[in-house]
Amino acid sequence: PLATSFEGRHGSVRYWVKAELHRPWLLPVKLKKEFTVFEHIDVNTPSLLSPQAGTKEKTLCCWLCTSGPISLSAKIERKGYTPGESIQIFAEIENCSSRMVVPKATIYQTQAFYAKGKTKEVRQLVANLRGESLSSGKTETWNGKQLKIPPVSPSILDCSIIRVEYSLMVYVDIPGAVDLFLNLPLVIGTIPLHAFGSRTSSISSQGSMNMNWLGLTLPERLEAPPSYAEVVTEENRQSGLAPVAAFEDFQRALQGPLFACIQEFRFLPPPLYSEIDPNPDQPTDEIPSCPSR
Repeated sequence: PLATSFEGRHGSVRYWVKAELHRPWLLPVKLKKEFTVFEHIDVNTPSLLSPQAGTKEKTLCCWLCTSGPISLSAKIERKGYTPGESIQIFAEIENCSSRMVVPKATIYQTQAFYAKGKTKEVRQLVANLRGESLSSGKTETWNGKQLKIPPVSPSILDCSIIRVEYSLMVYVDIPGAVDLFLNLPLVIGTIPLHAFGSRTSSISSQGSMNMNWLGLTLPERLEAPPSYAEVVTEENRQSGLAPVAAFEDFQRALQGPLFACIQEFRFLPPPLYSEIDPNPDQPTDEIPSCPSR
């Protein structure tokens, strides 16, 4: 597979086609045309539909004094997204310290370049959001706080010289101390989530499918069909026995045994459901002869 076209700070992936026309006694004509390649990433794959979550806690110390902990829990519904989508962040931040803290969320793009055994990385901020400041003893809950993904290049994961990765960092900004953060990996794809993707995502988050329907069994005894008298009334039966003129003409023309067989069984009720085959040993492929009148 070809790597996705990309323009980075220390390297790029570009594609173009060249054409040359050679003519006798004249200079050749050369043309060059660039084009873009996308290595498609389908976010509907099970690995990209799995939820991402984490929990961290931090205790602040100032000289010999120790304050209460700061805890952070965060979760997103899936790992794979496409540009233009919004990531719903579910988080809970509890501040038991004596400082004022601020919860934040940021999407980062990390570019890694490999050449001659060396690696160079560049980290860029893609999008961010800020929550409300939390004083001591306060708690904040994010119930699906949205962070929109801007137009960015898709992830490059299978190229040997350039790698582009994304991550969502949910963190607590603590003044005068190292921030408390959670790093949740992301994959930016090219094929968006299908209509059934959200249902699949919820199934994958539960870890197993609901297979209760496999426990359903058939009833021990089948219910018999209604009787012939319940379906066909006596009035309908008598009206069906009265032949019309056209039917009488057709009856005179066909006096053979085949028509006699049809006429005899025309208005007879079907056999009961409980009746047993009188000829159980008779092959199924045999056609019984028409009874004589």
